[in-house]
Amino acid sequence: MPESSPQRHHAIDYVEFTVTDLQQAKRFYAEAFGWQFNDYGPEYAGIRSPQGESAPEVGGLRVDQEVRAGGPLVLLYSSDLDKSVQAVQGAGGQVVNGPYEFPGGRRFQFTDPSGNELGVWAEL
Repeated sequence: MPESSPQRHHAIDYVEFTVTDLQQAKRFYAEAFGWQFNDYGPEYAGIRSPQGESAPEVGGLRVDQEVRAGGPLVLLYSSDLDKSVQAVQGAGGQVVNGPYEFPGGRRFQFTDPSGNELGVWAEL
């Protein structure tokens, strides 16, 4: 009998962000959201799952010369949107849209120090 896999068929399994400065990106995401990392050298860090070190990584930070705008918008969930806004700004991110209401919640979008745009949402 095959072992049970934590991955789900056709589910998003890993999100990788391009960053221009790995140390700055790690500091930003750690300060703003409490993220922790597995270091794999000077140009890559895996994003640890919030479920603990035994859980698979949920993404990574990869160094490149530039960050290209556009592409999919990654949304994070927050139990306190206003505190998340303050944390993003306090860590050096820039709110570029919102906070605003949408059916069922509120959200804002921000850019990190490398220029990646993400969103954060909360239920009403």
